[in-house]
Amino acid sequence: MFTWQKLGRVFDPGEVKNRPWLKEFAQAPAVLLYDDFVRVYFSGRPGPDTNGQYVSYTGFVDLNRDNLFQIEHISEEPILPLGGLGHFDEFGIYPASVIRRQEAVYVYYGGWTRCESVPFNVAIGLGISHDGGVTFEKAGQGPVLSYSPDEPFVLSGPKIRQFAGRWYLWYIAGRKWIMADGRPEPVYRIRMAVSEDGYSWRKMNRDLIDTRIEEDEAQASPDVFFANGVYHMFFCYRNSTDFRGKPGGYRIGYARSKNLVDWVRDDSKAGIDVSITGWDSEMVAYPHVFELDGQIYMMYLGNQVGRHGFGLARMEGELT
Repeated sequence: MFTWQKLGRVFDPGEVKNRPWLKEFAQAPAVLLYDDFVRVYFSGRPGPDTNGQYVSYTGFVDLNRDNLFQIEHISEEPILPLGGLGHFDEFGIYPASVIRRQEAVYVYYGGWTRCESVPFNVAIGLGISHDGGVTFEKAGQGPVLSYSPDEPFVLSGPKIRQFAGRWYLWYIAGRKWIMADGRPEPVYRIRMAVSEDGYSWRKMNRDLIDTRIEEDEAQASPDVFFANGVYHMFFCYRNSTDFRGKPGGYRIGYARSKNLVDWVRDDSKAGIDVSITGWDSEMVAYPHVFELDGQIYMMYLGNQVGRHGFGLARMEGELT
């Protein structure tokens, strides 16, 4: 079993001034390490428009490497613009996952468009930075991973990793929409694609993680790392209904694998849950695990899927 010590909330978007693109939400933290600081990419939102509709942008906050609760800088602008009329990412850049490739930084992100019969659809895009991860240019006007006969909608939640020179992209794919309390809600599962170059992807076309709490359980944010001869995945899951509050809200789960294909789920080993009170008392979600100076940390979201920011936990004891 993992044991995580919660260290507290690191970043609250409600405290940020003079950033018109960021009024609330700091979703899906993704870490990139630098010599003197730790950059955390996240997705935030300005206020709603006159119709109550939101858009989402991705920016970053730089944290002092020796004190992750000391904010050094918040990006002046989002790292990518929204897409043009009719593009797959016209209404949102969320969530994002980053990785270095030689001198460049790649970001894989969920691009959102609005729909009529259901609220949204999502596909996965790619941006590339040549200025150290401050600004990115899109690889093209369309996604690098999109809908297919086996994955008809909602491809999102990308998490990019490299193992033994090969690129792996974990993501979620929609299975169906259900009606809950008079509104359509998506059901999605964790999947994986493999690439030799980071551009062309071969989908596995299979769900990786078994459901546990119900048949229509939704899973998200599959974050994988390798240690002690085993691949470890932290992810989050929720009920299909009543998930915006505590009863059915997101919790963090865990699975392990020896080959990246066959996974054994055991959420009892995740080692982190909601707090009794406070900003993460209703849900914990979108885990991102990273190593920094010999310590293993987890960034994660709290209530309302990051409306009030993200927090930090540190692994206690040895990883087995």
